[in-house]
Amino acid sequence: MRDTLVLTLIGNDRTGLVQSVAERLSSLGANWEEAKMARLAGQFAGILLVTIEAAKTDELVASLRALDATGLQVTARRTTTPSVASGHSVFKLQITANDRPGIVRDVSRVLAERGVNVEELETEVTSAAMSGGPLFNYRAVIHAPGGVALDDLRGRLEALGSELMVDLSAE
Repeated sequence: MRDTLVLTLIGNDRTGLVQSVAERLSSLGANWEEAKMARLAGQFAGILLVTIEAAKTDELVASLRALDATGLQVTARRTTTPSVASGHSVFKLQITANDRPGIVRDVSRVLAERGVNVEELETEVTSAAMSGGPLFNYRAVIHAPGGVALDDLRGRLEALGSELMVDLSAE
């Protein structure tokens, strides 16, 4: 029997962080299934899905927690892999807007009010090509219940502000 673990990683970015985690996983026969990792403001942050023989789970968790001495904090949580609910549709959502506080809060509220789940989310602030002002970019993969109409969702998001450009497409 195999356990499924979600690991979160955070620490000062430096060469070899991913390798140190991968070595510990490999040494105990754990399988690296899926990951999202990034460097943000000099910090390394990641989330990782692994599977391992249940009898070795505690040993793996202890080995990963020992990385704390090197400045990498690792947490582990046992989980199961949920399936997508039937009747849900998967969409890509992209929003571009002049940057301002509260965009993520406002977009999240509109999605949650309609039962839409955010599966993946990436945001960044860049410089606008023409003006050089701060431009906010929001990219997400969302799961919407069958009763959610794309035109309604797009309209609700666009109503958050005239500067929001919304692109919503089926994945």
